[in-house]
Amino acid sequence: MASATVRRSIITHYSKFASSCSLLSRHPSIHGPLSSFHSEAVGGGGLPSYMRGTVYWEPNKPLTIEEFRMPRPKAGEVLIKTKACGVCHSDLHVLKGEIPFHSPCVVGHEITGEVVEHGPQSDSRTIERLPVGSRVVGAFIMPCGNCSYCSKGHEDLCEDFFAYNRAKGTLYDGETRLFLRNSGKPVFMYSMGGLAEYCVVPANGVAVLPESLPYSNSAILGCAVFTAYGAMAHAAQVRPGDSVAVIGTGGVGSSCLQIARAFGASDIIAVDLRDDKLQKAKTFGATHTVNSTKEDPIEKIIEITGGKGVDVAVEALGKPQTFAQCTQSVKDGGKAVMIGLAQAGSLGEVDINRLVRRKIQVIGSYGGRARQDLPKIIRLAETGIFNLDHAVSRRYTFEEAGKAFQDLNEGNIVGRAVIEII
Repeated sequence: MASATVRRSIITHYSKFASSCSLLSRHPSIHGPLSSFHSEAVGGGGLPSYMRGTVYWEPNKPLTIEEFRMPRPKAGEVLIKTKACGVCHSDLHVLKGEIPFHSPCVVGHEITGEVVEHGPQSDSRTIERLPVGSRVVGAFIMPCGNCSYCSKGHEDLCEDFFAYNRAKGTLYDGETRLFLRNSGKPVFMYSMGGLAEYCVVPANGVAVLPESLPYSNSAILGCAVFTAYGAMAHAAQVRPGDSVAVIGTGGVGSSCLQIARAFGASDIIAVDLRDDKLQKAKTFGATHTVNSTKEDPIEKIIEITGGKGVDVAVEALGKPQTFAQCTQSVKDGGKAVMIGLAQAGSLGEVDINRLVRRKIQVIGSYGGRARQDLPKIIRLAETGIFNLDHAVSRRYTFEEAGKAFQDLNEGNIVGRAVIEII
């Protein structure tokens, strides 16, 4: 980096989320037990003294590129040189203020990269599993490995992840790893804060990426595919021959289609508003498509399944209307799985009598379980069972991050997009 002075680079090519506000204007300055371990950091030699990261300041205001002091990992954490970061609606919800989160923060929560340093006092087993130089994928749910849920294998409910990262924007000692270069002011982290040149990730949330898989496309394994796998494997428990409907075929929904196909589902029904997304859904494994602007999705799903409804319906949008459609599309004893995040305070309605009499199961699912699922997901991609090339439709440069989220907000991304930080 040429200059030692602090500079703020506005992300270019970013128009507006809405006509009332531009997301490109400049933001003012912020106010404001182990088997064996290494007592010093492992790796880290030759690292720069600072890096760049993309900062969210407040709702519907522009992202900016800021210079940060080089983040340093603590015990059980790794420093990753970020290669790619996926573009996800969860980040967009934060940028638009629909999901409250501490600011300023660095968003980005599905990443690939290279391990460049281990924190001091890191377990030797972790260092052996993830040696410096390893190619890795980072999952957005970063399990602590020690809480009551993690100890039972339910890492998707990790207490520290929700108590510290989602509630406070920090890692599990209650502190962020991100500080602005000139002022030293702290900046919060949405998951690992992956939309930056380097990020710190708890090692339990990281798995090795084989040489056969590219950094860029593989970034979506950490959220889009991770979320879909959690929904299909744990919440829905899809079995060969099951019928599955997926309502909303964006990045996560389209991944659900691929995972349903991989698990041997028979009828796989894709529901969306746009014909181009539905056409693409056929390449992901959809056997039937329903455009909900042209026909009633509930009636059509029941018709396709011979008047019964599906074994599993997945809601991937986070809308009250599609929540209701999901619950009404399943057969007696069926599972309605909700994976779409909604604007804070949104409520979904369900027919209580049908729920009780017909044994309808309504299940929430946030994501997979990093230590047990992420290696399996990587293997699905490595063998081609999950097709990453089909899933990733657009790529952006680091400086185009704003445009990426603008395109996502306007519905211009079919499948998933990735920001390359290489």
